[in-house]
Amino acid sequence: MIDALKSLFRGAKGPRTELPLDVCVAALLIEAARADGVYDADERAAVLRLLQDMLDLSPAEAAALHDRADAEQGSAADMVRFTRVIKMAMEEDQRVQVMQALWHVVLVDHDRDPHENALLRHLAPLLGVDDRHSVTARRRAMATLGEPDETAPFAHRIGPHFNLV
Repeated sequence: MIDALKSLFRGAKGPRTELPLDVCVAALLIEAARADGVYDADERAAVLRLLQDMLDLSPAEAAALHDRADAEQGSAADMVRFTRVIKMAMEEDQRVQVMQALWHVVLVDHDRDPHENALLRHLAPLLGVDDRHSVTARRRAMATLGEPDETAPFAHRIGPHFNLV
């Protein structure tokens, strides 16, 4: 009877093993790119370029990693499997860089979809990134893409007594 209960918690596949860090980062980038329901060639190219730059991979290595992460992401019940590995393996500044990469992927189409915003707000605490650092990461991603900071005019209007960041 105890063995039967243990097998329920283990599932049919047996004990879950942790995925490599690079697969977890790639899986989150792909999830972010798909958050608005569209995963087009520009978003795929952005994911592949980020994987090459962040992990110092060749284009072929980045494509292979993308395919593996895509398969893992597609079969995952949730994103905690990926965020847990990243949170445990990376320092805070590295996790903020991952957050910036996620924002980059989301913003590459120059359209902030509500589903993308919700996903990144959900991911930030799972990655151990506070709101302030997430906003900074978003602003950096916007700057690299030539996007205007939509909060700047509002901050100017309300005066110097409010800290929006």
